[in-house]
Amino acid sequence: MLVVKEITELQELIERKRTAGKTIGFVPTMGALHPGHLSLVESAGQQTDFVVVSIFVNPTQFNDKNDLINYPRTLDQDLELLNQTACQLVFAPEVDTMYPEPDTRQFNFGKLEQVMEGQFRPGHFNGVAQVVSKLLDMVKPDKAFFGLKDFQQLVIIKALVKQLNLPVEIVACPTMREHDGLAMSSRNQRLTSEQRENATHIRQTLLAARNKAGDMSVKDLKKWVIDTINQNIFLKTEYFEITDDENLNPISSWESSLNKVGCVAVHCGEVRLIDNIVFE
Repeated sequence: MLVVKEITELQELIERKRTAGKTIGFVPTMGALHPGHLSLVESAGQQTDFVVVSIFVNPTQFNDKNDLINYPRTLDQDLELLNQTACQLVFAPEVDTMYPEPDTRQFNFGKLEQVMEGQFRPGHFNGVAQVVSKLLDMVKPDKAFFGLKDFQQLVIIKALVKQLNLPVEIVACPTMREHDGLAMSSRNQRLTSEQRENATHIRQTLLAARNKAGDMSVKDLKKWVIDTINQNIFLKTEYFEITDDENLNPISSWESSLNKVGCVAVHCGEVRLIDNIVFE
């Protein structure tokens, strides 16, 4: 496994593989890797010939400076983990390499970026679009792999690829969970043992909500989820919304023929956790 920090070296190595007829798989990450990330790498290894992983904590997608400062950075540990996977090339650039000058591009995703995460984290998705578009342009993968935990981000990245007419297939991979159901996240490292124990209440509530969906209206179920999560003194719900899975439009009735996804963001102490569940 090779590790590079410069764009020219990254592109030269990839071009050699492409010239040799190899397909390129790409997994963009912000490091602090966990088995969820590694599952994306394994999926890439199963579907492509040469797997590239980027590790870069992107400053433009953080609307909270403290969140950026506190985001875990564990490069050496990350490289040890990746060395045991299908990853063959790691791109770990410095901020100045990715942004030699400020990126002033403004993307417009319409309603996709105005709800849920976009409502509570202004500018977040523009920062995501900036860095993902840069990385996809640098790597030019055949397939790029993203987790379903960040469901809204996945929808927006698909829209980004369509807007820029990028020749890449976006592959959605299942959310990986801890043994007790908590969605794997780099942010979980910041939870105290007591917070970590109580964070499982989020997933438990979503599973219960799915069972109640046929017996309650959408409006009542949304209120029930928020109230139930907030009954736990360690948790404070930021939002819970039930949307369609393509345009992220709020669902008002179960009779809708669209596929429905319930998305939630919850504060557990200083740590912000997100999760989702599909309503069959």
